[in-house]
Amino acid sequence: MQIDGREQSTSPVLPAGARPYLNVGSFRFWFVGQRWEWSDEVARMHGYEPGSVEPTTKLLMSHKHPDDRAHVQDLLDYALRSGEPFSSRHRFIDTAGTVHDAIVVADRMLDENGAVLGTAGHYIDLTNSFDETRQEVLDDALPDLFENRAAIEQAKGVLMYVYRVSSEQAFRVLQWRSQETNTKLRELAKQLLDEIQTLDHPPAVAQSQFDHLLLTVHERIPEGTGL
Repeated sequence: MQIDGREQSTSPVLPAGARPYLNVGSFRFWFVGQRWEWSDEVARMHGYEPGSVEPTTKLLMSHKHPDDRAHVQDLLDYALRSGEPFSSRHRFIDTAGTVHDAIVVADRMLDENGAVLGTAGHYIDLTNSFDETRQEVLDDALPDLFENRAAIEQAKGVLMYVYRVSSEQAFRVLQWRSQETNTKLRELAKQLLDEIQTLDHPPAVAQSQFDHLLLTVHERIPEGTGL
């Protein structure tokens, strides 16, 4: 994700069409000064009315589940040292005491010269259930789903492995990217599978590389294959 050196303040916003399927919010984190921006959705996930608090590293860490806090702090420290995206699978606790299971999918923010400014991406809250009514709506919206089941199932398997999520949750993540990028689900899944072979293997950077692929794969699908 590239922004200019003026540090634009507008956060990325998930299109309304994706919201019924997944609780997703966006964030930006500037390495210099450790300045955070939360979307309204991320604020509400944590139990705050939008604009009522200023997100800080201290506030962010105070919401992490005690068993996951050290892990998230290590990832954040690594991001600050290496310039890599802040990506994670962890739990956080909102102001009402509810535990949320979430993954953070992020990419680097670059200035116009390619220098790393920070990291930006999405909180994906996996806590809410995916009811049958929504599944019926999803099936109606994607008539080619069963015809292209093999590629979609394989892509789901990759997401399940990388993010340690269930089959249902993995499908919801694919649906989110399909809705947000206006790309057919089968084409997104096939392209994702094709490009997995290009990833390096070192475990320390594997998730960051996959986050970048997931957030940009739609850009490399040939023209004429969109919705």
